[in-house]
Parts: sequence; structure tokens; C-alpha cells
Amino acid sequence: MEDNTTPKKKRGSKDSLEAPVKLKILVSIIDRKKVDFYLSALEGYDVNMQTVLYAQGTAPTDIQHLLGISGSDKAIILSVVREDIVKAILNAYEDKYFKTRNGKGVAFTIPMKSLIGVQLYNFLANIKGGQV
Repeated sequence: MEDNTTPKKKRGSKDSLEAPVKLKILVSIIDRKKVDFYLSALEGYDVNMQTVLYAQGTAPTDIQHLLGISGSDKAIILSVVREDIVKAILNAYEDKYFKTRNGKGVAFTIPMKSLIGVQLYNFLANIKGGQV
């Protein structure tokens, strides 16, 4: 018996174009000395695009002491990751935070709502063979 309550989408129509895996921007704010440590963690998850920005914190020393933050030299790692591996990456980060001396940082994701170009999407999602 066929369900007539759900409208069918024609193959090839504009409404049927949907990426199989959603992408997110992972923002990681960490101590500058630990950049290589976290970049190596990301490489294990086939993250194709990473950018490192070096930053200087501006919080007063009394606020840094209150929050348990030491030093103001920070690095911001921007990575495009597939939504299905975000949780695994954040779990690996948490594991590294606890096993690293003074391993403190902040990590969060921002959803990517649109992207133009199949080849660009395939690269960022690490899809081999051009299959969307």
C-alpha cells in the first residue's frame, strides 16, 4: 500500500539535491604550544581542511587566574569536518585535555548551511571518487 500523504520528489529536481553528509566548522581554541598535538589528532580523522590562526588573549591576569587560564598565547584551529565524526573528535580532544599537562581549551562547531560546488563538497567531506 502506497503512502500518499508524503509528496514525492522527482529525481534531479532542485528539491532532491541533498548532501549525504552535513559539514560543520570545528573551532578549537587552545594553548599555542599545543598546536601540533591537536593537529595530529585531527589528521587521524581525515580532516582535509585546517587553518591555524595565532592569537593573543586580552583577559586581565586576575580573570585568567579566576578561570584557571595560564598564558595568553593562543591558537585557533578552524577545521571543516563531517557531522558524523564531530562527536569522536570532541571525545578525542577531551581525552587529550585530561592527559596533557595544563591541557585546557575550548572547542565548538558551527553548522555549514550551504556550499557551492560538488568537487569542493567532495574534497571537504573527504569523499573519494566524486560520488555525492
